[in-house]
Amino acid sequence: MFSFRTTRLEDQLDKALIDGKVACFCTQNCWDTASGRYMYDIFRERGNLVRVFSPSDAELSPDTEHIPFSREDLEGLNAIVVEIQDAGARYFNYTRDVFHLMTVLLEMEDGGDYPSVPSLYVVDHDNPAGRVVEGSMPVVDNEPWVPKIAHRHGLTLGELCHLYYNEIGARFPLHIISARATDTNRVLMPWTIAPASDIPGMFTCYMYSGGGLWNGTNVTPGIGTARPYEYFGAPFIVPGALDFPPSPEGVMMRPCTFKPAAGLYRGEKCSGYQIILEPGTEYHSLLHTVQLIRYFKDRYSQFALRDDFFSKLADPVIAEYIKGGITFDIVQEHVKLEEQKWIRKAKRYVLYDGQPYRIK
Repeated sequence: MFSFRTTRLEDQLDKALIDGKVACFCTQNCWDTASGRYMYDIFRERGNLVRVFSPSDAELSPDTEHIPFSREDLEGLNAIVVEIQDAGARYFNYTRDVFHLMTVLLEMEDGGDYPSVPSLYVVDHDNPAGRVVEGSMPVVDNEPWVPKIAHRHGLTLGELCHLYYNEIGARFPLHIISARATDTNRVLMPWTIAPASDIPGMFTCYMYSGGGLWNGTNVTPGIGTARPYEYFGAPFIVPGALDFPPSPEGVMMRPCTFKPAAGLYRGEKCSGYQIILEPGTEYHSLLHTVQLIRYFKDRYSQFALRDDFFSKLADPVIAEYIKGGITFDIVQEHVKLEEQKWIRKAKRYVLYDGQPYRIK
């Protein structure tokens, strides 16, 4: 059973929410501007809050990467309420945690526990990366709990859950609470409260759909700095006066140095570049990043790809370009066609005005 609801969570009259045992699966983004409280406080005040699943460390700690839970934690619940801020790219850990949660609910359903599988409620938020689409759907083995969506998908979390619900063939009740049901999305821009420690601000999500791939290499995307995914570098990179990494129109590459406070190369001086977008530039982060990865792979013998890089990329055509087997124009045409395929699929799950679109 699926429903899309346009009234506030606290106004829902479902017995599971009013009298049932409720767990909340959330991040710091579940703060409501109108009441000045967090979503789970609704159920704490009602006296039926059983458990809060949330990141295990401080909200902006680099060690806060996932929302831990187990199947046993879900047993006996009547409702699970999810509220996180998605970041617009399919690698975002907290969104993968939501898909993991849905997968476990499906396992409970398939195991004969269907009557006792809790209902899932998703309090939706706007996508900080907007409706722009980049990249392709996975066609090879992918990271776990990731549906077949583009690298930058152009959907909200609620729309993604609607898609994944259909993709896995679930039957447990799924209810999406509209992002328009409260004033929060009208008062706060979706990056005002940082979705995660490595997604700190306005421009980050525009860089993340490609920049997230650096996490599968030995070049850091500036994790542990104030501007992750805008900065990238490593101790072995040596920018010089005649060093011109590829950059599309409207994008400047500023040579820089930084010392990460966390993550890869913590406390070490790194050299690299800051990606600077000229005002009004529509930036295709994925295509630019794969160009940069190919550039540094060809230029530096120290450059390395981690074992999980290609499962994160999940695209054999782009992989062949990075390995040096094809030219970039082939990748561009491939990505164009794949984006068109994804948009046709994504349109079936759109719940709001505006359609996903690709950068021309």
